Amino acid sequence: MRRYKVSERRACTLLGQHRSTQRYRPIVSSEEQELVEAMNKLAIKHPRWGYRAITKLLKDEGWKVNSKRIERLWRLEGHRVPPSKTKNSGQKALGGPENSSRRRPARGVHDVWCYDFVSARVRRGGPIRILNVVDEYSRMSLGSKVSRSIGATAVVAHLEKLFETHGTPSAIRSDNGREFIASTVIDWLRDHGVEPVFIEKGCPQQNPFVERFNGTMRRDLLNVEEFNNITEARVLVDGFNHEYNTERPHRALGMMTPLAFAASRIVFAE
Repeated sequence: MRRYKVSERRACTLLGQHRSTQRYRPIVSSEEQELVEAMNKLAIKHPRWGYRAITKLLKDEGWKVNSKRIERLWRLEGHRVPPSKTKNSGQKALGGPENSSRRRPARGVHDVWCYDFVSARVRRGGPIRILNVVDEYSRMSLGSKVSRSIGATAVVAHLEKLFETHGTPSAIRSDNGREFIASTVIDWLRDHGVEPVFIEKGCPQQNPFVERFNGTMRRDLLNVEEFNNITEARVLVDGFNHEYNTERPHRALGMMTPLAFAASRIVFAE
């Protein structure tokens, strides 16, 4: 009616809709008005409580209501639990979309590395973390560190071993995890001539190669094997990396293994 400047009769005829549907106005019962008032009083008294807790209080007061009805009224009244005040860690996201693998692709083997964590558990002893490092151009797994916890110092130690084994890349891509944006890691990388490249916060698709590797490790190893202890986890992860590099064909590499693909290319040089 507003857009085409037609009458209500004409619009309803075109839609096959009875005109009374356009004129209906819901009638709020006095019982529901009293319920809303009681709900609002409880919401003011308990500002940190959600609608489920308020439903329980209303039932205790004698109201015959269920949580779905209170949820509907709760939303209509615009209630919401205030966000909690979280401690500021002092670390802010450093990356942006310009650092995605699509916009800053690797130009050769050992030009750009990428790394990220994946979590796992041992049967006796709780959670563990696995730090995976992948060469973006060849998709080769360069080495994984398995430990109870991995901080910035442990990240540096792991990268130092990989630099000695594979050489130094031009850049290394990661998300904005606190271990990666720590000044300990950033300063160490820059001292070795490696540019730390950070993707946009909350956009793992900008770092797809290590995400794909983590997904494959999750599917083929972590979801099918049960680690008795951390030593067994390290042995099995090393075995998975060896199989991934030397036996598993990769579609993006023309069904070559990462190691064979890397050997067929000239190592990137400045």
